[in-house]
This record gives sequence, C-alpha cells and structure tokens, in this order.
Amino acid sequence: MYTFLAGIALLIIGYFTYGKFIEKVFGVKEERTTPAYVNGDGVDYIPMSTSKNSLIQLLNIAGTGPIFGPIMGALYGPVAFIWIVIGCIFAGAVHDYLTGMISIRNRGAHLPELASKFLGKVMKHVVNAFAVLLLLLVGTVFVSTPASLLHVLMDGKVALGILIAAIFVYYILATLLPVDKIIGRLYPYFGALLIISAVGVGVALVVTGAPIPEISLSNFHPDNAPIFPLIFFTITCGALSGFHATQTPIISRTTQKEKQGRKIFYGMMIAEGIIAMIWAAAAMSLFDGYGGLNEVLAAGGPGAVVSEVSTTMLGAIGGTLAILGVVVLPITSGDTAFRSARMIIAEYLNIAQKKISSRLWIAVPLFAVSIVLTQIDFNILWRYFSWANQATAVIALFVGAMYLYIAKKNYFIPLIPGTFMLVMVITYILNAQIGFGLSMNASWIGGFIGSAILVVLFFVAAKKNRANNLPLEEDISNWNKVA
Repeated sequence: MYTFLAGIALLIIGYFTYGKFIEKVFGVKEERTTPAYVNGDGVDYIPMSTSKNSLIQLLNIAGTGPIFGPIMGALYGPVAFIWIVIGCIFAGAVHDYLTGMISIRNRGAHLPELASKFLGKVMKHVVNAFAVLLLLLVGTVFVSTPASLLHVLMDGKVALGILIAAIFVYYILATLLPVDKIIGRLYPYFGALLIISAVGVGVALVVTGAPIPEISLSNFHPDNAPIFPLIFFTITCGALSGFHATQTPIISRTTQKEKQGRKIFYGMMIAEGIIAMIWAAAAMSLFDGYGGLNEVLAAGGPGAVVSEVSTTMLGAIGGTLAILGVVVLPITSGDTAFRSARMIIAEYLNIAQKKISSRLWIAVPLFAVSIVLTQIDFNILWRYFSWANQATAVIALFVGAMYLYIAKKNYFIPLIPGTFMLVMVITYILNAQIGFGLSMNASWIGGFIGSAILVVLFFVAAKKNRANNLPLEEDISNWNKVA
C-alpha cells in the first residue's frame, strides 16, 4: 500500500509547504479586522474559534462527496489516487483558500458578488443562477440520501416519510436561526464522528493489510469509460468542487483573524482529501477487483459499499458508528446548502437578514421548491449538477486569478488549474449526451479552442481592471468609529 500511504503523506506535506506558499503569496493582514466584527449582526456574522470554524467548514464542504465520489472513481483504478492528491493540493485547497480569503476581504461576500466585482456584472447573474440551482439540488438530495441510509440502519422501523420530515425540520431551523445556535453547537460533535469513522476505516485497512493496488495509469473501469474527462466529474469533493465556493463565505463571516484562514480553508480541504483517499482505497481493495465493486454499486449504489466496508473493517458496533458518520455528512451539507442559498439570495436582492421575518421571506419559497423537487427523478438533473459544480469551481479559480493579477502577485497559481478544468468542463458538455453529443475528438478540439478564447478575454479584462485600479477589498477604516 505504498501508493495509498504516500498519497496521504503528500497531502499532509502539501498543507505545510504549498499551503504556506499560497498564504505567503496572498499576503495575510493580521491587523485587518474581519467581517465577523465589522459586520456583526448576531445571525450570520459572529466570531467563532478556529477549531469550531474548522470543523464546521469540513462538514460544510464534505457532504457525501469525499465518500461516494471516490467510491465511484475507484472503478478507474489507482489513477483516482493521483487526481485526489494533485487535485486537492494544487486545485481544490487553492480554490477554497482563495475563495474564503477574498470573501473575508469583501465583507464575507458570496461567489456571485465576487464574480460580479472581479469578472463583470453579467457574471453576477450567471453565477447566482448556478449557485442557487446547485444549492437547491444539494439540499434536496441531502434530504433523501441520509433519510434512506437511516431507514436501512433502522431496519425500516421508522417510515421513510417521517425521517424526511424530521430532516426538513432540522434544515429549516438551521437555515433560520443564528449560526452559533445550532450549527456552531452541534457540528463539533458531528465532526468528531466523521473523523473517527474515516480514521477507523483507514487504520483498519493498514492493520489488516488490505490489498490496495499500487500506482498505475491504466484504466480499470469495467465499462471502459474514459478517464479523461470523466474522472474530474466523478471525484469532485476530495479533489476540486465548486460547491465549496458556496460554503466558504459562511465561515468567512465567522473567522476571527485572517491568519486562521490557512487552517480553516486550505487545511480542511486537505482533510477532505485524506477522507477521499481512505474510501477510494477501501473500494479498490475489498470487493475482489473492479468487477466486484461494479456489481455492488449496480445492486445498491455507493451506500451499499459504505455499509459493507464499515461492517467488514470495524465490526457491528464500529460499522454502525461509521455509517452514522456517513449519515451526518449529507445532513451537515444540506443544512448549510439551504443557509447559503438564503444568504446568496439576500445578498443578490440586498435584503438585510437581522430580522427573522426577512429570513422567512427567502427561506419559505426555497423549502417549498425543494419539497417539490423531492418528487422528481434526479438522475438527469444530477448529471447537470456535476457539470455545473465544476463550472462553478472554474469561475471561483478565475476570480482568484483576477484578484492576484490586479494585486500584481502570482496569478498562475489559480489560473493554471482553472484553465485545465475549463478545458475539461467544455469538453465534457460538448461530448455528453446531456450536452451536445459530439464525438470525443470534436469535443476536445472545441474544449481547447473555447478555453483559449475565454483565457484571452480574461487577460483583456484583467489588464483593464489593473489599469483602473479596481479595489481588491472593502474599506473598513471607519467601521468602529462613532458617527
């Protein structure tokens, strides 16, 4: 298991080396007051400790992504390890750190507002539509997924409808109440359960000497599905995910000091990458090859793999705890998905959120739409979500590149992974049946040409923004002075 252990070691080393480098390039301002204090409202802007913010951030961004995605990606073989490690260190963690820190510098603004400022006003409307749709899909699916897992765990003793209703009630409270009342109090315990379950499976793999395959560039997918570009849309959380750009502003509004950003944003993405490595390794090694894994997935989906791995590795009690950890993941992303959607819409419409009535006007329609969506087959919509998710990640990376370009800093750090994923996003939608259905060769050509045009337009806009001295951050010099 050299590849597996080396991959985890590289992720940890990446945090202390490349993460430190990114922090230095961005330029932390320790004396600058954060939005938690400047914009404090007792609802969304509340200072919280680094440890609490870190656990909340991990649970916000995790969902079932770093488990279900790597399990599906394991069908491709050890090449999944390569994407998780490289993607996490050089793309995903960079994406999360820059999104979080730029948001901190701009009163905790969400991605649509940041895209409007740095990429043009038209992008505000485009990204707002992307973000709200993405969050609604995430929130809705993360009602049904944990409810189904709990239904199975309870042997059907509690009706599925009751479990769905209970999760919806929790989501409504978490969306409306101040962030420190429910999320701030429950998440540390949820986070501990998630970490214990993942570490338990990882340690069991090592102790039992599981036959984890070593590094290989070969494609082991039983259906011979192409690695490029599909693996980048199969393994998102754990490597790179635009969903994270909708979550980091929640914590940018509760961070006490900019110096805490590397641990909270970059560090928690690295932690998610380690979780992804563990579940990819388990899926590759415990089902008698990729054909066996494919059969389990066909019969019961990733949830069946989670159940089998957990009980096999940790026994009945440990396995139940591990499954509960997986149940917690979608719940703790579903609640913040709805909360983020409320905050994004409020920001878009310029509606203050201090009064609960203002929060209700936005939240009630959101949940009404979500309840309707639970009745729809998500197979097709989820494929669009997967593409929209990575398209959102590209936008967030280009926002980071624009910020650093204007600041005359190393903008290639986000621009290179952003451009790479831009090629994949365009190629995927040109080739996919849910897109334009072109041949793979034509799609690759279109992907490279389309990306080249967009990168040229980016530099045109970047030079204009730098010449006009576009302000990079909000002026907070008078925030604590008496009028």
